Amino acid sequence: MLKAKILFVGPCESGKTVLANFLTESSDITEYNPTQGVRFESCWPALMKDSHGVVIIFNADIPSHLKEIEMWYSCFVQQQFLQDTQCLLIAHHKPGSGSDKGNLSLSPPLNKLKLVHSNLEDDPEEIRMEFIKYLKNIINSVSESRDREEMSIIT
Repeated sequence: MLKAKILFVGPCESGKTVLANFLTESSDITEYNPTQGVRFESCWPALMKDSHGVVIIFNADIPSHLKEIEMWYSCFVQQQFLQDTQCLLIAHHKPGSGSDKGNLSLSPPLNKLKLVHSNLEDDPEEIRMEFIKYLKNIINSVSESRDREEMSIIT
């Protein structure tokens, strides 16, 4: 069986746990409960080891998140030498936020990433379908990498 390690990262209160639970069908969406995440940067290298992809989630309604996701991208994508295709950017809109999918001014290199808007209240299946497309690309990449590795052993 092929396994892929996908990291969900982003600022506090961006919706990482809610989206992860929704996408894995782990639980119903309920009220907000802060998750005790890995807040210590010294632990990050261990988490990043052998990761195949990164999903950066941010709350589109909090302006400071736009600046903060640049740091997440730098640490979890650029410094790990992942390709931009291995990264998915999710602008999460919390229930009742109005879900304005207007233009987000993302600075380079974030503006080159695949950006998906998520609103689990209005259109939950849209984010599920986008994540499945992303996951298929990651699995294909992992499979191709494994095939190349096996061929190098044979030859």
